[in-house]
Amino acid sequence: MAQDAADAQANEGAKAPSMRTVVVASSAGTAFEWYDFFIFGTLATVISRNFFAGLNETAGLVAALALFGAGFAFRPLGALIFGRMGDRVGRKAAFLITVTLMGGATLAIGFLPTYEQAGLIGPALLIVLRILQGLALGGEYGGAAIYVAEHAPDHRRGEYTGWIQTSAAFGLIGALVVILVTRRVVGEEAFVDWGWRLPFLVSAGLLAISIFMRLKLAESPSFERLKAAGEEAKAPFAEAFGQWGNLKLVLLALFAFMSAQGAVWYTAFFYTQIFLERFLKVAPATVNTLMICATLASAPLYVFFAWLSDRVGRKWVMWFGMTLALVAFFPAFKALTLAANPALAEAQAATPVVVVADPADCALQFDPVGRAQFISACDIAKTSLANAGVSYDNLAAPAGTLAQVRVGETVVSSIDGSQLAADDLKAARAQVDGEIRAALAAAGYPPQADPARTNLAAVFGILMIFVVAATALYGPMAATLVELFPTRVRYTAMSLPYHIGTGWVGGFVPFSAFAIVTATGNIYSGLWYPVIFTAISVVVCLFLPETKGKPLD
Repeated sequence: MAQDAADAQANEGAKAPSMRTVVVASSAGTAFEWYDFFIFGTLATVISRNFFAGLNETAGLVAALALFGAGFAFRPLGALIFGRMGDRVGRKAAFLITVTLMGGATLAIGFLPTYEQAGLIGPALLIVLRILQGLALGGEYGGAAIYVAEHAPDHRRGEYTGWIQTSAAFGLIGALVVILVTRRVVGEEAFVDWGWRLPFLVSAGLLAISIFMRLKLAESPSFERLKAAGEEAKAPFAEAFGQWGNLKLVLLALFAFMSAQGAVWYTAFFYTQIFLERFLKVAPATVNTLMICATLASAPLYVFFAWLSDRVGRKWVMWFGMTLALVAFFPAFKALTLAANPALAEAQAATPVVVVADPADCALQFDPVGRAQFISACDIAKTSLANAGVSYDNLAAPAGTLAQVRVGETVVSSIDGSQLAADDLKAARAQVDGEIRAALAAAGYPPQADPARTNLAAVFGILMIFVVAATALYGPMAATLVELFPTRVRYTAMSLPYHIGTGWVGGFVPFSAFAIVTATGNIYSGLWYPVIFTAISVVVCLFLPETKGKPLD
């Protein structure tokens, strides 16, 4: 008996380092991949200047955000490709290939010629590399989450997979820190010119570390047992999506929590950055610092909520997170304005801005590829206000009326650019923009947030509301997805709803919300995008079965 106890204790001691190796190697590799992906989204404004220089300021930023979303758009395809590989060949091979593909594509972005250097070749190559990034990330998350979950004991699966969830935080922290340090070392002007390449080039070292760590891993025990029994899936697509039992679980995962996850997480960590910098005119370095602090604070919360789900259940922890975000969206963003730029809030309350125009003269200004001109009098006026980050009301005017911008008692008439030559159009835009900005300044609209009046503690506290919501929803998610699906098709089945939710719903949050704002004139209207998707999940999640502690085989 004593010898048996000693043997058992020795076996436990041998297993513990193995489990740590599994968690560290999987989480670190995923964090490096998230770093590669996030530096693009964080540098959207700089990317727009270098690769979409032929577009106006608003169209260039929208195009850059759309390109950020394009990487997400291809994630479901990557999920299918690598999910099939993971269910047929093995988990290890699939996510070893994904990390290599992601690192190589990111490194290549650092060497791309800009629009000024090579014309359309630069943006074209950038699109190709973003697609490769999306494909790689589509196969990464599912492999890492499954690999850890299939090693973990049933009663601690949430806790261990929670470390995979923190990888997104560490990847985002790494991206923000490298960008902030590079900006401060080379200076803002040099950073916009060439320094933006350095964060991409850092991927070379991260790629080498990721490959080294993952080569040390063996195949997961669940897949090994499946393979030994000759029961691995021969047609994962047909089993995962052609059999109603599995397809029902795919749809339930998508609508019960993945739609909310995409909306909440990317609003919390990306759209808040755009809102603070673009609309509230907070200095980019200050925004980066705030986001680094918020992301650091999020890292332990992923593990905490994942650990909590091992005790109280996955379903209600996730439901709490999405419901908190749904309730907070509008009031919290309005509170951000009061805390970050009170002068803007005061000016908007005291002197509302109104665009008076013939509705037929106003385009939607929703142009992902940046090819539309938007040169009517109404569009020129609205573009100027969007660039200034100012909310405005729309007032219909009789047909044929030339658009006007009213800032209190001041009236600025716009110019119809449809019949103007290129140089004359550029001059007309500059004239209208100058007059509008002068009227805004006279009415007390600040060109930048005043650091002396910015309440950084309040801004951080508001950001933490969304951090808590996002981590409560995201922390237990890996364990929930793994437990929902059978081992034979787990990689394929769970990867697709995850990457539709995060890739299509989440990845397009910054682009869609910003485009809605430019179209409506209300800086808060873009929040309807995450609100709708989150509300759907809050209802459907009530029908989600509890999976806590479910055996995987």
